[in-house]
Amino acid sequence: MSLIPNENTATPRFAAPDLDEAVRIGRAALLTRQRSDGHWLFELEADATIPAEYILLRHYRGEADDLALESKIAAYLRRIQGDHGGWPLFQGGAIDVSASVKAYFALKMVGDSPDLPHMRRARDAIQANGGAAKSNVFTRILLALYGIVPWRAVPVMPVEIMLLPKWFPFHLSKISYWARTVIVPLLILQALKPLARNPRRIGIDELFLIPPEKVRQWPKGPHQRAPYSQFFGGIDRILRIISPFFPRRSHQKALAQAEKFVTERLNGEDGLGAIYPAMANVVMAFDALGYPATHPALLVAREAIDKLLVIRETEAYCQPCVSPIWDTALVCHTLLESDGELARQKAHEGLAWLKQRQILDVQGDWADGRPRVRPGGWAFQYANQHYPDLDDTAVVVMAMDREQSVAGHHDFAAAIERGREWVEGLQSRNGGWGAFDADNDYEYLNHIPFSDHGALLDPPTADVTGRCLSMFGQLGETQKTSSAVARAVDYLLRTQEKDGSWYGRWGVNYVYGTWSVLCGLNAVGVKPEAQPMRDAVAWLISIQNEDGGWGEDCVSYRLDHSGYKRIASAASQTAWAVLGLMAAGESHNPAVARGVQWLVDHQAADGLWTEDNYTGTGFPRVFYLRYHGYSKFFPLWAVSRYRNLMQSNGGAVIHGM
Repeated sequence: MSLIPNENTATPRFAAPDLDEAVRIGRAALLTRQRSDGHWLFELEADATIPAEYILLRHYRGEADDLALESKIAAYLRRIQGDHGGWPLFQGGAIDVSASVKAYFALKMVGDSPDLPHMRRARDAIQANGGAAKSNVFTRILLALYGIVPWRAVPVMPVEIMLLPKWFPFHLSKISYWARTVIVPLLILQALKPLARNPRRIGIDELFLIPPEKVRQWPKGPHQRAPYSQFFGGIDRILRIISPFFPRRSHQKALAQAEKFVTERLNGEDGLGAIYPAMANVVMAFDALGYPATHPALLVAREAIDKLLVIRETEAYCQPCVSPIWDTALVCHTLLESDGELARQKAHEGLAWLKQRQILDVQGDWADGRPRVRPGGWAFQYANQHYPDLDDTAVVVMAMDREQSVAGHHDFAAAIERGREWVEGLQSRNGGWGAFDADNDYEYLNHIPFSDHGALLDPPTADVTGRCLSMFGQLGETQKTSSAVARAVDYLLRTQEKDGSWYGRWGVNYVYGTWSVLCGLNAVGVKPEAQPMRDAVAWLISIQNEDGGWGEDCVSYRLDHSGYKRIASAASQTAWAVLGLMAAGESHNPAVARGVQWLVDHQAADGLWTEDNYTGTGFPRVFYLRYHGYSKFFPLWAVSRYRNLMQSNGGAVIHGM
């Protein structure tokens, strides 16, 4: 397939049959992956950490051996070991000591001898990078639970935190949903200090440069700077001395409060917070509290974890969570863009499935900051009633609005209005939106010793704000008619980078953020000739690879904010760049045609695209995600939109995203 120049405009365009065929086979491939009840679900892969932790959880509890499963997870861990000998946070990345310590520990636990070549390489790499003493806080907690390091290796987090008033500088409502659900069961574990059963009696002292009990200097996060780090470090030292003398009555009351928090949010077989770290911690906390093995809460909490497993013929791994709401909504957008009667019908089925999952009757944790707002959002996972998110909600609302507008019905009108109301109610003071909460921006808390990952908070971000703005724009709201829209636009203009891009918190990185914001600005009527749009367009074109695609490395999240880092072109990032440029009125730009050419050239015979890149972000610099669906639907979305705009002689993008 090749570009045909249009002699009248000198603008490259595709031969229409070529694009139609690319869309046809891509659409057919997506349709075959729809589940019988109407939804879509693709795998969500992280790094070695969670598969390793899954093995270690089983041995922590002394569960019955499942040698076949252990063997498959071990095969997965061996395959993703880096050339440097350790394990990275994303494909091709540098060694991460914490991930490497856990992967080595898990492999040794399942029977890999330390003398095997891959284990020697791992040990040498870990030691060359400072040894296991350079592990992060969460890894040190795991090692303390195994008795490998003393509890003084872990920052003090007394369970009495549960009793602090809301006005106190540290309160659960001041930290993010994921931190909340992970920390509360950890408070129970730190209070009770249980010891792993570890029936095989495996240890990893060999990963330390000196015996672990002699280590005195444990690392802090690279983002943690004076004076905050010194202040909170002093508090940690004081708590270490006085916490054993806290009154027993208040200690027991705090434990009960932590247990109540967890059980109220247990979330059935979808698990606490519907994320692996919280789910694993609550299983260990229930054990520590003395729950019998047959206790219903413990059984359902443990079953929730196994639902995250991906088991193949020779390998297996554990996902950090699942993404059915997100996947289904984005596939519906893609199918509606690709057009066709069957595609519209299947999108309606997917949206009907989504309608049933709107959260209308649970005042989640978000209500601590917005008690007068009615529920109306969607979660990311199958169920996560206390923790709907703004990004998913905006994307679902836009898909519902688009489908019912095309089909001429009102099946989703009530769901759309409740979703819009909830999103508006969660806008932060600065005009932006975070992912789960409003005004979750107490930056000083990222300097407490426990927050060495620097991801304790959920502040407003450009990408989520761009998505919410897209929703309001698609629903017909503008800066003149809506104060929420006007404030959001102001926020986005303030947060544009000097080079014209926007930071992407939930996708890698500036390409993702810039696409998200350009869609939002276009949707609310910001003109393509406006300077922020021009600057963003110029930036996107300037970073296009020679082959016509776009690719951005996860290292663009460097702490020094040095900006975009180029890598080989990737399907999802190329699609985002193309979609962003088209939203900015550049459908006739040769850069867009070259990007679409790259996508068409890299479409596989089965109609889909593949990529090994990690283009999703859990926590910048700490945790990255490979959404297996991103390379399936985003490229088809971009190719379909380009085809549609070329058929309409390059008209404007009229949808929110």
